[in-house]
Amino acid sequence: MNHPQRVLITGHKGYIGSVLTPIFVRAGHEVVGLDTGYFADCTLIPDPIEVPALQKDIRNVEPADLRGFDAIVHLAALSNDPIGNLNDAWTGEINHQASVRLAEMGRAAGVKRLLFSSSCIMYGMSELSEVNEDCPLHPQTEYARSKVAAEHDIREIAADGFSPVYLRNGTIYGISPRMRFDTVFNDFMAAAVCTGKIMVHSDGTPWRPVIHVEDVARAFLRVLEAKAEQIHNRAFNIGANDLNYQVGALAAIAAESVAGCTLSVTANPGADQRTYRCDFNRFADTFPDFAFQWNARKAAPVMRDTLRTLGVTTAVWKDPRFTRLLWLRQLMQGHHVDDNLRWTAEAGVAAAAR
Repeated sequence: MNHPQRVLITGHKGYIGSVLTPIFVRAGHEVVGLDTGYFADCTLIPDPIEVPALQKDIRNVEPADLRGFDAIVHLAALSNDPIGNLNDAWTGEINHQASVRLAEMGRAAGVKRLLFSSSCIMYGMSELSEVNEDCPLHPQTEYARSKVAAEHDIREIAADGFSPVYLRNGTIYGISPRMRFDTVFNDFMAAAVCTGKIMVHSDGTPWRPVIHVEDVARAFLRVLEAKAEQIHNRAFNIGANDLNYQVGALAAIAAESVAGCTLSVTANPGADQRTYRCDFNRFADTFPDFAFQWNARKAAPVMRDTLRTLGVTTAVWKDPRFTRLLWLRQLMQGHHVDDNLRWTAEAGVAAAAR
């Protein structure tokens, strides 16, 4: 499927989407975005490319919105665990129920492929040395549970002519127009640049698979262009075996990239102790021509220089716009969204006008 396709990207104004969308356009695909606009104002750098788009809550998508598309790249979600813990109902409604509904309507509308942005976080706390796509899932949070449930239910919808595929991303890092500083390596790099001090609140031993946001986008593009029999109703851990890092090692890489930066590790009993190393052989075996271009050590000096060039200070690093939980709380406190996380009438008009 290397010919140009018409692709709907949900969540195209998010952290991943604002990097992925230009990459898809440059590859020759006709892209339309769909985004509710929660993070439209959370911009660190300008979007390099604008595409036609629907300003719409994923829960309000209608069949007519999906007709004429060859594929859907479904990124839209409440995207980290603290958000999931803010209100379990929102996470289930948006990440699980709306995703399944989108798949059902897409299949009925003649969409041939659905790329579902999932997460390696569903492996939770694994006692296995490495986890692959066939290992038991141990989701520890509502966000992780919502991804497990969505994969399970969408799998039942697969059919001849409709191929869902589940892309289980590792912990993502790297510069994006809609930046997040609430992922582990992004946070470490911002701390190093802004304060010259990194503090690790666990013992540093938990493992995480980490992946650069540009590599995520390129991996999605490779899956979009693959033959259906390669990807039909399959899950893929997205990353490479050498991209598993212990949290302490990530902190050390970030500290070493900034002269004079100090690193302290304090084992806090309440710290996140989830640990899992992922096996990425399925993706490597299916797409032997694909090479991941980034690792944390290569990315650290590039991120350091970019953050400095952009003038990122502690005030920017800690700005609610770049921490998803804080920003949603701010939208709620300002009555821009209601108790169901839907735009209020006045705020919705303003968002649509952006």
